[in-house]
Amino acid sequence: MAAHPGPGPGLQGRRILFGVTGSIAAFKAAGWVRCLAREEARVTVVMTRAAEQFISRLTFGALSGNRVHGDMFADDPAGIMAHITLSREADCVLIAPATAQTIARLAHGMADDLLSATVLAADIPVVLCPAMNTNMLRHPATRDNLERLRGIGYTVIEPASGTLACGEVGAGRMPGWDLVRETLLALFADQDLEGRRILITAGPTREPLDPVRYLSNRSSGRMGYALARTARRRGGEVRLVTGPVSLSDPPGVEVIRVTTAQEMRDAVLALAGSVDIIVGAAAVADFRPRSCRELKIKKSGADPCIELEPNPDIMAELGRSRRSGQLLVGFAAESHDHEQEGRRKLEEKNLDLVVVNDILGSRTGFDVETNQVTLLTARDRRQLPLLSKEATADRIWDRVVELGRGSG
Repeated sequence: MAAHPGPGPGLQGRRILFGVTGSIAAFKAAGWVRCLAREEARVTVVMTRAAEQFISRLTFGALSGNRVHGDMFADDPAGIMAHITLSREADCVLIAPATAQTIARLAHGMADDLLSATVLAADIPVVLCPAMNTNMLRHPATRDNLERLRGIGYTVIEPASGTLACGEVGAGRMPGWDLVRETLLALFADQDLEGRRILITAGPTREPLDPVRYLSNRSSGRMGYALARTARRRGGEVRLVTGPVSLSDPPGVEVIRVTTAQEMRDAVLALAGSVDIIVGAAAVADFRPRSCRELKIKKSGADPCIELEPNPDIMAELGRSRRSGQLLVGFAAESHDHEQEGRRKLEEKNLDLVVVNDILGSRTGFDVETNQVTLLTARDRRQLPLLSKEATADRIWDRVVELGRGSG
């Protein structure tokens, strides 16, 4: 069998002890185990007896590629100490679904099955995903138990709302995997942005020509959204001002939606005085039509003449009005003279860092999952290799943290 990789990007190599308890939502846990395995996490599943009434060990064994545990006293030499061995060989515990019964046991320190005994013995982060009927979730005993577990230091991901298996509508569903994944990633991330208030812009702007058409660009917003996700994982308090994109909101991030460059400028300036770091990753249109036609322009008429005027330069305005200690990060998406243009923006706009990338590269331009950038400051340049946009975002934050500590 090939050696397991050590911790790498995302959840690669992370050792996840995955507890499954007796709920109809256990079938969703199988999908999550598959997601973890695809990221090359090392998943060990522990099932309660009640869980096995809903889904088999064979399913989890096939999806995780590892033996599934369930018996406190298994028929093997290590069985009598299985709860100790399992707790020592994991980086975190994820219990999903977590039933009211399991929550009550954990809250009161019970250790009468393998899962609860393992959690009690574990000196590692524990994440719970409660799933149950709405009335069971709202019951004072359940709420008290969850608060007790939060006080111990467990992370509780609030259930989603919707139609439950019992037919009732309300809170009690398993949360989405994206939120759970972000929670796990935050557990393993350095919290070097904790307490920092961060404002990020992302996506394109749209400048209307008439009620139907607009001027825009090919920005997908992926780089800005990756910056927002990774900053939140690292403990930042993040606000994201975004133009029109087709991306899901980053969990835990306050999202402000705008359309035009003027709207983005107004939103950013309204927040700029209250934040520590501003990252301008949006592809703001340089020009806008001087006027927007009230009626749709018809192609049967005379050739239209569209007069343009400059949009406000948001980063330049921020550079002129920045408060002491505030860090400003700009982007230079260029087709040529990349570093020269980046240096110009760095100096003219009074920025601390400019991220330069080549928009003509097949793997570095718009609407792709990868990027290759150069980080420019007044004192140095750092060329990054081709990376995923999430990995690129992390490297950008590494540099921002250095600048914030005065080691630029």
